[in-house]
Amino acid sequence: MTRIGLISDTHNFLDEAVFRHFAQCDEIWHGGDFGTAAIAEALQTFKPLRGVYGNIDGPDIRHHFPETLAFQCEGVKVLMQHIGGYPGKYEKGVKDKIMKEEAGIFISGHSHILKVMYDQKLQCLHLNPGAAGKQGWHKVRTLIRFVIDGKEIKNCEVIELEG
Repeated sequence: MTRIGLISDTHNFLDEAVFRHFAQCDEIWHGGDFGTAAIAEALQTFKPLRGVYGNIDGPDIRHHFPETLAFQCEGVKVLMQHIGGYPGKYEKGVKDKIMKEEAGIFISGHSHILKVMYDQKLQCLHLNPGAAGKQGWHKVRTLIRFVIDGKEIKNCEVIELEG
């Protein structure tokens, strides 16, 4: 069983509450737009970190994180890309990547819109944790916590950050 804390679009602001909400997580996954390497370093010091760079990230992030990341967690293949869209509205090439990787989870960020959607056609759960940073048009800052237990994805929780 692996407990995941999912975050995106911090835009160089890391709320201290993230550490409390992700305290019981085994890993943190960041969907891009860290802002600076200091955000990645703070998360990486706290828990093992996987992530992708976003459109606002500079060379300090792009040197350490790829544009697209595919990996296995427990019995589930995961695909992550910052600008990825969502079921029915994927960015160009993303649907092909999901099918090629046989991903059970597709994670994106960028929109600042929290989405948890199952793509019936691709048999893939799409997760976008919304935005945890203060920069952008969103009114509520959000995170997601969930568990992967073997091939089962469960206990998905949406967390709203104050302010």
